[in-house]
Amino acid sequence: MDEERALYIVRAGEAGAIERVLRDYSDKKLCEGIFKVLVKDVPTTCQVSCLEVLRILSRDKKILVPVTTKENMQILLRLAKLHESDDSLEKVSEFPVIVESLKCLCNIVFNSQMAQQLSLELNLAAKLCNLLRKCKDRKYINDIKCFDLRLLFLLSLLHTDIRSQLRYELQGLPLLTQILESAFSIKWTDEYESAIDHNGPPLSPQETDCAIEALKALFNVTVDSWKVHKESDSHQFRVMAAVLRHCLLIVGPTEDKTEELHSNAVNLLSNVPVSCLDVLICPLTHEETAQEAATLDELPSDKTTEKDTALKNNTLVYNGMNMEAIYVLLNFMEKRIDKGSSYREGLTPVLSLLTECSRAHRNIRKFLKDQVLPPLRDVTNRPEVGSTVRNKLVRLMTHVDLGVKQIAAEFLFVLCKERVDSLLKYTGYGNAAGLLAARGLLAGGRGDNWYSEDEDTDTEEYKNAKPKEELLKPMGLKPDGTITPLEEALSQYSVIEETSSDTD
Repeated sequence: MDEERALYIVRAGEAGAIERVLRDYSDKKLCEGIFKVLVKDVPTTCQVSCLEVLRILSRDKKILVPVTTKENMQILLRLAKLHESDDSLEKVSEFPVIVESLKCLCNIVFNSQMAQQLSLELNLAAKLCNLLRKCKDRKYINDIKCFDLRLLFLLSLLHTDIRSQLRYELQGLPLLTQILESAFSIKWTDEYESAIDHNGPPLSPQETDCAIEALKALFNVTVDSWKVHKESDSHQFRVMAAVLRHCLLIVGPTEDKTEELHSNAVNLLSNVPVSCLDVLICPLTHEETAQEAATLDELPSDKTTEKDTALKNNTLVYNGMNMEAIYVLLNFMEKRIDKGSSYREGLTPVLSLLTECSRAHRNIRKFLKDQVLPPLRDVTNRPEVGSTVRNKLVRLMTHVDLGVKQIAAEFLFVLCKERVDSLLKYTGYGNAAGLLAARGLLAGGRGDNWYSEDEDTDTEEYKNAKPKEELLKPMGLKPDGTITPLEEALSQYSVIEETSSDTD
C-alpha cells in the first residue's frame, strides 16, 4: 500500500480501517527497513534479531507482496550461504544467521507466488543441494540441514518441474538418501543390509526432524518412480529401500515422533518399484540368529518388548528370512486401524504397501498370511466379531469409505492367493460380496494373478464346521420373482438374453 492510499483511508475516519491500514503500513515499512539493515555490515546478533522479526512478519501474505523482490531474495540467499560462493561452513558463529535466513525463505516461498517464481529464476533448488553437500557429513549442523530440506520439500511440492530437475540434473535421489544414512548413522554389513542395534539409544529430536524432512523431500522426488522405473535405477532404489528398512527398525525420541518418522517412511516406500522391495527382508545366517538370541537374552524382562519376545522365539524369521520390518509395518497398520479415524490418509498407504509386497514377494505374503490369517479355529463367531487383526480388517471390508473397504478387501484377497473359497472361509460371503461383485467372482473362482500352491491349512475345527456352511448360500431372484441359488438365477437370465438376441 502506498503512502497516498494510506493517508486517504486515515482521512476517511473509520476507526477499524485506520487501525488495519496503519498496522499493515507500519509492518511493510518495518520489512523494508529490515532488508536495508541486512545489506549492511552489522554484528551477527543484530542480523539474527532482524531475521527473527522478518520470519514472524513473513507469515502475512499481504505484507510480503511489496517486499518480495529479486534483490531482497538475493540478500536472504547470501545470508543463508546459498549464493554462488564456495564458502565452507566453518564459522560456527554464522550458523544462527544461516538457520534464520532459511526459516524466512521457507515462509516467504510458501506464502508468495512471486517468491516461488523468483526461486525458479534464481535456481534455488540447485543452491539448496549444494548447501546440503557441504553439510552432508557434519553431525552438528542439523538445524541447517533440516530447514534446507524443508525448503527443498516446499519447492518440489509447489513446482512439479523442480522434481524432475532434482531427480536427474541435481542427483537428488542419492544425495537425499545419503542425508538419511547420515541421520541414522548407518553402518553397512552388506550391499543392502545395515547393522541394527536393538539396545541402541533413540534418535535425537534434531536427527529425527532432519530425517522426516529428508523423507518428505524424497517422496516428491520419487512420486512418479513406479511409472518411469528403469532397470539402471534398481541399485539406487534398493539402497533407499534398505535405508527405509533401517528407519522402520529404529525409534525416535517420543512415541509420536516415531510414528511420524515411520509414517513418512511408509509413504516413501509406496514410491519404490515393487521389484526393489525384496530388500525389506534379508536372510539370517546361523551366526546372526545365535547372536540375536544371545543379545535378547541379556535384556531385562521389564525392558523386553513384544517384538523382542517374537524375535527371541524366532517368530519373525520365515524361511530363514528376517521379517522384522514387515512385522513393524503390520503393527503400524493395526495401530492406524485402532485410531478409528482418518483411514484414507493414515491407513490406506500402509495397506497398499503390504498388498503390493504380498503380491510380488512370496515370503512376505506367506509370513503375513500366518500373522493375519492363521489357521481358523474360532468357527462360532462371525468373522467381523473380535479383536484380532483379521477381525479388524474384515470390519473394514464394509466401511463407508469406498477406497478404504476396497484396499482392505484387496489385501485379504491377496493373502488368500486371490482364491474365492479361501477368502470366504476367513471373511464370510456378506463381507466379501463387494469385492467379488467388482471382480465378477460372485459365483466363485480366483483372480488373475498366479500364486504358488500351499499345503492345506484347514484345522479340525474348520473341517467339522465346513459342511454346515451349506446352510448359507448366495441367492438371487429368478425372472418369475422367486428366490433360487445365485448360480441358477444367473444362468436363467443368460438364457433370456440369448432368446432376446435371437428374436431381434
